[in-house]
Amino acid sequence: MISVRRRALAFVAALTLLAACDGGSGTEQKAAPAAGGALKTVTYLTGAGVQGREAYIYVAMEKGFFKEAGLDVKVQPGNGTEQNLKLLQSGRADYAIVDITAALIAYGEKTFTDFTVVSAVQQLNLSCIMALSDSGISRPSDLAGKKIAYIPGGVVYTLFGAYAKLAGVDASKIQWVPMPPAQMAQNLAAGSIDAATQFAVGKPAVENAAKGRQAVIMPFSTYLTDLYGNGLAVTKKALADDPKQVKAFNDAMLKGLQYALEHPDEAGEIYAKYQKLQPAKVAAAETTLMKPYVQSANSGGAIGVLDRQRVVRNIAVIQSAGIIPAGLSPDDVVTYEIPTAKK
Repeated sequence: MISVRRRALAFVAALTLLAACDGGSGTEQKAAPAAGGALKTVTYLTGAGVQGREAYIYVAMEKGFFKEAGLDVKVQPGNGTEQNLKLLQSGRADYAIVDITAALIAYGEKTFTDFTVVSAVQQLNLSCIMALSDSGISRPSDLAGKKIAYIPGGVVYTLFGAYAKLAGVDASKIQWVPMPPAQMAQNLAAGSIDAATQFAVGKPAVENAAKGRQAVIMPFSTYLTDLYGNGLAVTKKALADDPKQVKAFNDAMLKGLQYALEHPDEAGEIYAKYQKLQPAKVAAAETTLMKPYVQSANSGGAIGVLDRQRVVRNIAVIQSAGIIPAGLSPDDVVTYEIPTAKK
């Protein structure tokens, strides 16, 4: 834990020094890559699709943070943790965003094992059930007997049983409707479903699709407080072969995340420059909503850190829910501090 806190303090200090050198103008200075060094092209997978909540990766590109690290980053839309890990392990991606809980489940089930998570994008899990305010659903107990859209195999659906038990929901009365995530907001607006498995920061996108009708969110983190959100994953081989590059990528990404949280409107505009899936205002709103999940009391407000004891508790939650068998070590899946040299 001490080394994790040192890394967090060092990262915050670096950001403070950068701001001081910039004179507080709000415009980052872009440094050229090291002399004689061509940029190394790497492929990055987003979590699922390319939503406004992931504007930070484009911020890191636009502000030159990856270029400073000697990297040319190609962003590809991800398709959830399982598919992202599949592409990562096959060598078709270098870096991938995964839900840390889903990654622990995948490792515990031995579905995927050649990967490690090197930082946490969110300190709290984003999973939630979302409904529109005129649906008659305002609290978890209202979900009994309702139609809820879900992604088969998705982490929100997988965790629902553990959430329902603590939130007082009669899970046996739920009518589950399988549905692609891209169709959920429209079906909520049309009233063909009562609620949907979602991520809490997706509220602005759902409200935009619903023509301004308010969304009600029931976050799993209210009850499942020890579960992490998304994190950055690489293969164990990549980390062993080139820890310097992994650290450089991770630091640049977290720098983009910090900047996006401090300047959400600008982050939204940058997102809209690279992607047309959501308007700038929606991306900005998602980024704003993400801040308490990224800088939570669990990490003392630090960005990106991973705490071994919290990973232990994260594993305990999914084991007690019967999702994975006993025996998974927190060190199997998570790297708490990226080494500075090859082992």
